[in-house]
Amino acid sequence: MGEKRPACPSCGWVHYEDPKVAAGVLILRGREVLLVRRTLDPYLGHWSIPAGFVNAFEDPAAAALRECREETGLTAELDGLFDMLTGREHMRGSDIFLVYQAHVLSGTLQAADDADEVGWFSLDALPPLAFDSTLRLLEKARSSLS
Repeated sequence: MGEKRPACPSCGWVHYEDPKVAAGVLILRGREVLLVRRTLDPYLGHWSIPAGFVNAFEDPAAAALRECREETGLTAELDGLFDMLTGREHMRGSDIFLVYQAHVLSGTLQAADDADEVGWFSLDALPPLAFDSTLRLLEKARSSLS
């Protein structure tokens, strides 16, 4: 037997709760990482990688690049998938988080959209991080450079 889902008794239409998908970029400059400071709850004022939700019909890789441009002012190019994390950390969070490693192509570093500050931080001296997933990603990045 499968999961019980709300269904219309007249037509049989079944409501499926679709997972929320987010995508982001991990941009390293030597042993420094590009982070943005959040202007939204949860974790207002804490830092994370540039990331956000994937829109309907949007390619996750394109979403990661869009979020980077919107939040940092930088145009980036993807180098490949760095990690895929699952599990919702908070009620408004994603169920699937795709993180791409990327490098900067152009642009001027400037916080915008739902970030009020952006900067480069040493992997060994990080500011207060917003999410456990961010911490896990940065620990993986740190160990990959060792």
